[in-house]
Parts: sequence; structure tokens; C-alpha cells
Amino acid sequence: MSTATARVTFGQVLFRPVFRELLATRAIVITADVLRTVALSTAIFSSTGSPLLAALAFGLAFVPQAFTGVLLGPLADRVRPRRLIVTAYLLTGAATGLLGLVVPPTWVVLTVITLIGCLGPALNGTTGRLMADVLEGDAYVIGRSVMSMAMSFAQLGGLAAGGLAVAAVGPPSALLISSGAVFASAAAVRLLMPDLPAARGSGNVVRQGLSGTRQLLANRTTRVLLLAQWLPPAFVVGAESLLISYALGRGFTTGAAGLMLASLPVGMIVGEFLVARFLAPDARRRAVPALIALLGLPLPALAFDLPIAVCCALLAVSGAGFAFSLGIAAPFRDAVPEARRGQSFTVLSAGLMTAQGIGPALWGTLAEVVPIGHAIAAAGVCTVLTAAVLRPALR
Repeated sequence: MSTATARVTFGQVLFRPVFRELLATRAIVITADVLRTVALSTAIFSSTGSPLLAALAFGLAFVPQAFTGVLLGPLADRVRPRRLIVTAYLLTGAATGLLGLVVPPTWVVLTVITLIGCLGPALNGTTGRLMADVLEGDAYVIGRSVMSMAMSFAQLGGLAAGGLAVAAVGPPSALLISSGAVFASAAAVRLLMPDLPAARGSGNVVRQGLSGTRQLLANRTTRVLLLAQWLPPAFVVGAESLLISYALGRGFTTGAAGLMLASLPVGMIVGEFLVARFLAPDARRRAVPALIALLGLPLPALAFDLPIAVCCALLAVSGAGFAFSLGIAAPFRDAVPEARRGQSFTVLSAGLMTAQGIGPALWGTLAEVVPIGHAIAAAGVCTVLTAAVLRPALR
């Protein structure tokens, strides 16, 4: 499929069949996932008093994704999309509901979180494949933008709903609410989404997963496009993981720390809207290196003692740089084999999730030996350097 240059509006893709159902159900599930994470983290900290175990409730779902994304990636092509999505939602809803009905030991809770994380790459790969199949030309890029903004709103909504639900009804009931929302999404997908066919595929899934991943990384074009989508978020999420410690170390209130955390996704929403709405397809592709650099440029300023309002503004500007992904979306879709689109998007998702899991560990370690503001600044410098290194290849 060639990359189209015709402009497409949000309204032209927002109510497309299949994409419409996918967008609504994914938003509900993401909100439910964040609600589950907040409830479990709260329950674990209340029962153990361990901030480490509570933090693991946030991060353990990322751990298995590199392995399952590579080994099971072909499932996104070889299983009918509706069947895979419904199955993943049912398993997630059942596991979440079980945690709400019983009070298992902490190690059981963490194990269940890890198992739920195993479903992520194939589910995200199927979502990417469906969008690439049903949205042609620039409609695919606009659809990616709409999906990304919806997921950001869902994450913010999940954080707000999670705090309110846990405070109002307690973690077990909040988990049951999360489970019910996921089950409702599974029913909606089963009833409303057409049963589209799977792409062709046969043979050993694991062997095909390994060989397909090697081919993606061996090809210079797809390798560059994957690295461009993996590295900048890893650096910025590493910096983001330090924001609460940074804010409290500066003497800001807990509420101010929350404002700093919210500034990045707010900036991302605004940046994606502006780039998708006002830049033509070719201009978006040319802007990729500059937008990656924009992700990192504001962060070194946090090494200085700036007012909270300035810090939030800088983080919002940084978040706007995430719109670089809109310039890479169509080239990546066009560069991968159509018969392995699902696997390609699964590998992309697995690498992205893994990078976002490793980033906080690396920058958290750095912040143990240098001031937190300097560690955040280093993440910004690495992001800008990544933009400079990848710029010739991306052009």
C-alpha cells in the first residue's frame, strides 16, 4: 500500500466501522486497566507497607512483554481479530474479578499481574493490524492520532476514577468494577465488530515469531523505524518516573507533583491534535526529527530551581513532541510485509512497553548518584542526541 498524501479529517475516521468499535472498547479497557492498577497498588501497600511491592504492581505487567511479543507475535495474524480481542478481554476480566473476590497473598497478586501483561503485545498487535487494514492512506495516521489521544484521556480518567473508587468503595470493589468494564467491552466487541478473517499463517508459532523478529531487525528501514519509536519514549518515561521524587525534593506539595505528572499527557494530546490537524502527511514525516528533539529540549531546564508553573509548562511542551509518532506511522505500516502486519505491530508494542519498563530503572539508578534534576536533564539530552543520530536515516 502506498502512502497517500491526501489530507483526512478527524470526522472522516471517527465513525468508520470497525475503528469506531475498536476505539470505544479500547478506551474502556484502558480506563479499567488503570483502575485495576491503582486498586492493586493501594491494596498491596496497605497490607505490606512496602513501596517496592506497591511499585511492582505498576511495573510487572511490562516485564513479560518482550518475550511474549517475540514468541507469540504471529498470533496477531493467525487468529481472527475479534476472537483474539474477546479472548484477551475475557481472561483479563476473569483474573481481575478473581482478585476482587478473594484476598490472595501478595506474590499471587503479582503473578496474576505478570500473566495479564503477557496478553498485551498480541492484543496491541491485533489492534495495530486492524487499524492498518480498515483505514487506508492518511486515514490510518489520523486514526492513530485519534486512538492515541483517546488512550491518553482514558489513562487520565482511569487515574481519577481509580483514586475515587478506591476511596469510596475500597480496592476489592474497585477491582470488581474494573472486571465488569472489561467484560462489557468483550461483549461489545463480540456483538458489534465484524468477524474479519485472519491473515494466512501456518507452522510453529514460536519459530515464526523468532524469524519474523529477526527479519524486522535485519532490515535497515524497519530497524530505524522501530528504534525511532522505542528510544525516545524510553528516555522520557525514565524522566517521568522521577517527577514525584523531583517535586517532593523541591518542597512542592503532593498535588503539585500530580500536576507535573499530568502535564506530559496533556501536552501529548495537544501536540497530536495540532500535528494531525494542521500538518500535511509529507510535512509530518519531515517533522519527525524535530519533534523527537522537542521531547527532550525542555527537560534540561528542570536541573534548575524553577517555579512549579514553569515546570508544568516545560513538561507540556515536551509531551507535545510525542506527536513524532504520526510521521512514522504510515512509513512503518508500508515497510512491513502485509501478511505479517500483526506480528510487526506486536514487536513494535513489545519493544515500546519493554523500553518504558527499563527506562525508569535506568534513570532511577542514575538519580541515586546524581541530583534528580540532573538525571532528568540527562534524559532530555539523550533524547535530543537520538534525534540527531536518527535524522539522516529518517530522511
